[in-house]
Amino acid sequence: MSFKYSKKDKLKSKKLIEQLFTEGKAVTAYPLKLIYIKTDFEDGSQLKTGVSVSKRLHKTAVSRNQIKRLLREAYRLNKQLYFNNSSHSFAFMILYLSKDGTTFDKLNHSMKLLFKKFIAKNELLVENTKSNTSDA
Repeated sequence: MSFKYSKKDKLKSKKLIEQLFTEGKAVTAYPLKLIYIKTDFEDGSQLKTGVSVSKRLHKTAVSRNQIKRLLREAYRLNKQLYFNNSSHSFAFMILYLSKDGTTFDKLNHSMKLLFKKFIAKNELLVENTKSNTSDA
């Protein structure tokens, strides 16, 4: 897995996004919220990710776009550190929850906390599947 955030890594499917919000699980590290679902992709990618900033909280497109650029950059730099050895495929939606603006350093720190919480929550899932297969 590289530091790239290419077109095949972007979450674009409306059906999958809808499924994320109806069936997905969530992890929060304020001001970020990660909604995820385990799935398989036809193109062979491991992660597909989208970012979102509320129009209600950030009225101008300039501020929303700036925060989205910072979110994508923080994700791009940290995904290899946390998901390089992952054997599962996930779809992610990262939401920015705060009314206030932010800096890259704050977002980067929050992104690392978010990924640590996600891995801690899903280690149990991975451990359960390993123990179930060894029992059989």
